Amino acid sequence: MPMVKNTPRKPTVRPKFTTGFSCGPTAKFPGWKLEMLKGALVGRSHRAAPARAKIKQVGQELKAMLGLPADYVIGMMSGSDTGAVEAILWNVLGERPVDVFGWEAFGNDWVTDVVTQLKCEHRAFTGKYGELPPLHEANKTHDIVFTWNGTAAGVKVPDGADWIADDREGLTICDATSAIFGMPLPWDKLDVVTFSWQKVLGGEPQHGMLVLSPRAIRRIKNYTPVWPIPKLFRLKDKGIFMAGIFDDTPINTPSMLCIEDILVCLELGRGLGGQEGLIARSRESYAHLKRWVDKTDWLDFLPADDAVRSTTSPCLKITDPQFLTMDEAGQRLFCKAIVDMLEAEGVGFDFNGYKDAPPGLRIWCGPTVEPDDVDVLTVWIDWAYAQVHARTFPR
Repeated sequence: MPMVKNTPRKPTVRPKFTTGFSCGPTAKFPGWKLEMLKGALVGRSHRAAPARAKIKQVGQELKAMLGLPADYVIGMMSGSDTGAVEAILWNVLGERPVDVFGWEAFGNDWVTDVVTQLKCEHRAFTGKYGELPPLHEANKTHDIVFTWNGTAAGVKVPDGADWIADDREGLTICDATSAIFGMPLPWDKLDVVTFSWQKVLGGEPQHGMLVLSPRAIRRIKNYTPVWPIPKLFRLKDKGIFMAGIFDDTPINTPSMLCIEDILVCLELGRGLGGQEGLIARSRESYAHLKRWVDKTDWLDFLPADDAVRSTTSPCLKITDPQFLTMDEAGQRLFCKAIVDMLEAEGVGFDFNGYKDAPPGLRIWCGPTVEPDDVDVLTVWIDWAYAQVHARTFPR
């Protein structure tokens, strides 16, 4: 029998601050306006003194807001988080064996890099969508590559990362793009962290950040891989560590408009309580979503284990027995119909599941989203689900 017994009335309340629930690029912080970018140094060389000052300011403000240890450095990379991850993999891997962990599309990309592209001595651990691979298998003498939050699967590393040895000999390389500023990170466990502006901070895409510990810097200075490194990824020039990348001289030309935007986003983020306030907002939005899921009989979280469920990019699966009788193509069309219906109403955009993930919904709950707007969206999803269900499975 259909799980929709009564068709809910069409809601009248709409999200107050945002209708964008995409996992990246994400919505801007409440209060953001295009006019705030009027100070952008467009048309200026990024090597001009005022432009270099703004580039330096981005790194300083990010480091302060994250509470990075004083001896960690942070630098700007091209190609968003992907460029930052690729740069560090090409520069530091190969000295020792690599343990690489992947459990969704993006983490699996790093598995491909290690196994197929760089052909490192390795152990690859992969998990199904919704599940973590055996992190406890990590060898402390190996380098470790992993994502903190699997954006496409809604699965994160459990808080604390106790599986990473304090006395490790290898480097820990963490893609944290949809976690940083939305989840606490144990910096003493992490030697390399990458992220992009377009996720939790709501910045514009194409710029990534690379955080290095002193251990990671030593590796770069003292080790040269056997493979050639593309110029866009090189962290050494003629054998010398390029410290300027982590100050005011990025490898490639950045967009000064995007530089201005991230400075605005950081200012708005500080106004919401800084890192602690942003993490609290994300957790509140997730709590709103979880209350709805717990009382809804036709869907559930994709990860069964609450300890590994992402609080920034939670992924949902539809559990309605009638829905499950359809093939995957039919299920994807069903989910798309829900999203399309709410896009047509102007109340929710871009919250369909990732294309390679199991059919479902993925709702951004990072701090750029107002928690109350998540509540409003869920009411509309209930309504749209009932409409699509009635159309797909007429009585």
